[in-house]
Amino acid sequence: MTSTAVRTRAEAPAQRLPGAWGLGLRRGALEIKQFFRQRDQVVFTFAFPVVFLFLFASIFRDAVHGSGVTASQLYVPAMMASGIMSTSFQSLGISIAVERDEKVLRRLRGTPMPPSAYFLGKIWLVLFTGVVETAILLLVGTTLYGVDLPSDASRWFDFAWIFVLGLTGCALLGIAISSVPKSAKSASSVVVLPFLVLQFISGVYISINTIPDWMLNIGALFPLKWLCQGLRGVFLPDSARVLEQAGSWEFGKVALVLAAWCVGGLVLCLLTFRWKNRRDG
Repeated sequence: MTSTAVRTRAEAPAQRLPGAWGLGLRRGALEIKQFFRQRDQVVFTFAFPVVFLFLFASIFRDAVHGSGVTASQLYVPAMMASGIMSTSFQSLGISIAVERDEKVLRRLRGTPMPPSAYFLGKIWLVLFTGVVETAILLLVGTTLYGVDLPSDASRWFDFAWIFVLGLTGCALLGIAISSVPKSAKSASSVVVLPFLVLQFISGVYISINTIPDWMLNIGALFPLKWLCQGLRGVFLPDSARVLEQAGSWEFGKVALVLAAWCVGGLVLCLLTFRWKNRRDG
């Protein structure tokens, strides 16, 4: 090799590594590919809320007195909210705990990839699955149960910020709770139990006007109740407001609580997230 060639190679600028945003996009694409490779997980994730919607909406389908809607229509936005939390809180809470137990996180932490790229990848996965889940439930709700799509842009705007804030807050809570399970085997139990309880006290499985106030007050401390309420306000007629605890959709309060959980969830993540199990030292 000539001295000129050596000098040219030495003077050539080093190739810049992709930034956190670019790596996050690539990581997100990888996460989505891995998700679709597990067919049983894909079927369970997207079919579970649809099956429950079909069951509850078929069993409880009478008109709800004084509300202008049927019980079946009440279940559509409720299951949409549940689906959003399922694809974010439950999915991340379990999958990250498993990756930590299998030392995947530990190996990733030892690579040049910035930590933010890992979380961006998870966010892209959650956003993709959340959009698909919501679209499927909305299609079923409008086709089979007479739920009308909003006719004005303001309701679609309400839907957009409710979806984004709800998905973000639930995803951050999922990341935070992933540090609680001691092993991959206990992850499902630790994550699914509080999610199941929240569904009962937040108006997912039981009509909001039949839940005792003290249970609703507990549910109001968490995002799922407000996610359900906000989506009911978007997709149900205003006559259904009488079923709410305050007799109103309370969009301002919905925004405040969901935004607070986004901030609180981020703080919890920063305080609790670990790249390795406690027993690994």
